Amino acid sequence: MADADVKKSDLPVRAASAVVMIAVAGTALGLGGAVWAGFVALVALGTFWEFATLAKAFAATGTRLAAWLLGGFIYVGMAALVLFGLRLGDYGVATVLVVVLAVIGTDIGAYFAGRTFGGPKIAPAISPSKTWSGLAGGMLGAGGGMALAYWLSWKFAGVLGPDDIAVTTVNGVTVSSAAPELLIPWRLIILAGPTVAVIAQAGDFFESWMKRRAGVKDSGRLIPGHGGLFDRVDGLLAVLFALALVSILGRTGG
Repeated sequence: MADADVKKSDLPVRAASAVVMIAVAGTALGLGGAVWAGFVALVALGTFWEFATLAKAFAATGTRLAAWLLGGFIYVGMAALVLFGLRLGDYGVATVLVVVLAVIGTDIGAYFAGRTFGGPKIAPAISPSKTWSGLAGGMLGAGGGMALAYWLSWKFAGVLGPDDIAVTTVNGVTVSSAAPELLIPWRLIILAGPTVAVIAQAGDFFESWMKRRAGVKDSGRLIPGHGGLFDRVDGLLAVLFALALVSILGRTGG
């Protein structure tokens, strides 16, 4: 009962923090350019700082710590470069929304499905709250998030990109030119959603594993009611890093 009361009393703080985060991130995304670059850089620096703090807590030797720091620099740095790059171009806002809303959809779907259905845990030693039903809900949520971004890119073309809208048909699906990069058939969204969910959940598990080794509950205290930056972007980091790897492999393979 005490835990429930604490969580209930903490809800206004969490809600207020969420509103501020959405407002700041949304403003930076909308303005783009140097503002977006600065925002991404600050988030990346804060996240890497928390990553390094966790690593210092469990790295047994200086060599291992150096390896962790190098790995974290590559992991966070590549993700940040991808996030910055997605915003470039006429349809950057819509492109970023596809990735971000897919990850948010994963978190929401996993949370509600896990609480509703429960069931077997995926890896209780790392994250006791993560269940297979939650992962399934996350897959559905990711697809829903991508579909929402897809719809927004068409509905608000003048905001998310140029206002010259043309309608065409791709693979039998009617789509809008509001975001040429987002001409995604619905069946591809169904396939991409589960992939994004699995990667995002893997990022969540990775951060949870680091925190358990460091013996802490949160990666930091920067965000009232939410913990640290790493706590908030763990899944997004993994998805962006995966996109970076896909991009690199695509270029070297081509």
